[in-house]
Amino acid sequence: MTFQDHSTLPDKADPILNRVPSDGPDALPATELGHRLAWLREHCHHGGMQTVFEAAGGTEGLRRVADAWHRRVMADEVVGHAFSHGFHPQHIERLAAYWAEALGGPSTYSDSYGDETTVVKMHSGNGEHDEMDGRAIACFDQALVDVGLADGPLRQVLHDYFAWATTTTMSRYHQSADDVPNGLSIPHWSWGGLQV
Repeated sequence: MTFQDHSTLPDKADPILNRVPSDGPDALPATELGHRLAWLREHCHHGGMQTVFEAAGGTEGLRRVADAWHRRVMADEVVGHAFSHGFHPQHIERLAAYWAEALGGPSTYSDSYGDETTVVKMHSGNGEHDEMDGRAIACFDQALVDVGLADGPLRQVLHDYFAWATTTTMSRYHQSADDVPNGLSIPHWSWGGLQV
């Protein structure tokens, strides 16, 4: 098996691409390899790869996603029920700040609004709600389409993050918000998933 020469790409991309076989039974089709190369060229810059936050358009890009998601969940008869008691007037801005911090952006949420404990408590003590979680994820996926993030690795990473957060951290304490421990930090997510 041989490997293609990718010496024109930034140093950070080389270890990734040098593991991509160019022939043999594990070879990627030329079009798939071309798509991966194009994506790496777009998202790698001198000094390393963009954060998910940067690739998603920064604070403004995530605000657009939060706004699109919020509109979709409010229109969904199952997920909209979670907001029937009302919501903070700056819900979209706060949600965007939370996602920004989790995806490699500034710590605005932690600095201004609260920590992970605050967020998890808001989502706890409501019993199990698998159908609602699934529909919230579907609304998120459609929100990505609404803002033009319908394809590619960025879309997949954002979907994986939201699905993970929805089905783990935000749904861990079904019985009572009092069960949520104090001092939790916002989990960070990158191109490779959860950062520990």
